[in-house]
Amino acid sequence: MKKFLLLFLLGAFAFTFTACEEEDPIVVKPNSEKTVAEIAADDEQFSTLVGALDRVDLVSVLNGDGPFTVFAPTNAAFEKLGVDLTTLSDEALTEILLYHVFVGQSILAADIIDGQTYLGTAAATGPNGTNLSMLVEKTTAGVSINGNAIVTATDIVGNNGVIHVIDAVITPLDVVGHAAANSNFTSLVNTLGAASGDLVNVLSGDGPFTVFAPLNSAFEAISAVTATLSMDQLATVLTYHVVAGNVNSTDLTDAMVVTTVNGETFTINLGDSVTITDSRGNTANILLTDVQATNGVIHVLDAVILPTEL
Repeated sequence: MKKFLLLFLLGAFAFTFTACEEEDPIVVKPNSEKTVAEIAADDEQFSTLVGALDRVDLVSVLNGDGPFTVFAPTNAAFEKLGVDLTTLSDEALTEILLYHVFVGQSILAADIIDGQTYLGTAAATGPNGTNLSMLVEKTTAGVSINGNAIVTATDIVGNNGVIHVIDAVITPLDVVGHAAANSNFTSLVNTLGAASGDLVNVLSGDGPFTVFAPLNSAFEAISAVTATLSMDQLATVLTYHVVAGNVNSTDLTDAMVVTTVNGETFTINLGDSVTITDSRGNTANILLTDVQATNGVIHVLDAVILPTEL
């Protein structure tokens, strides 16, 4: 499992960053004389961001050694958020701001590859103090964050890190928010909404929850089965993919029997690959681990697992 986790973490930084095609890229030469906080303070388009950082004493942090990668929302991005920052508690504002900061590495434009990957080291934390994850997606249209914010300029380099400019404030996501942000989970999100038990609201609650999330292709593979199920039966299938608590990959052991929130169990198998054996003896591969949300963690499956009782 350590090897499997390591491969994920290394992959999380194998990206390529480009500005959106709709925007004229802002070319800024590295400024080795200023910190990322000082660069932001000298740029009027970041005045709201700098004011918010100053309010919760994060300016001094971003003047530190770093290195930091900062996804910096413009003033217009904060206006688009539609939230009066003065109504937020210092704790809530700090969580949002830290979600825009990655500590320990300068992630440059040349570090981002095509497709979707999760950055797993945001300074904001979730259950058990685990760093929150962020979905970064590069397409021919440009680079987006959590399916929402667009990167409009890259590689504004200071002496302790780098700034990338974004056109929207990115707020920390719960497990449902992460699923909704990723186009590979539309079937899961739609099924959650259709099943009985108000599962979307349940999984948006405090938790924490561990969700073993099947891809769209996994639902397509059993579409003939799910088409015959009642809304209650769909809920039984979905809750078979949910475990109480924030169970990270490092908590999994070989032959571990996991009890789900619907009361049935499945078995974890470790080896060259990591798999789940469901109660019917079917196997699903765990393709990706430790997508950390504010109220739990997601592990990605290539198949829908099925309980005995439906």
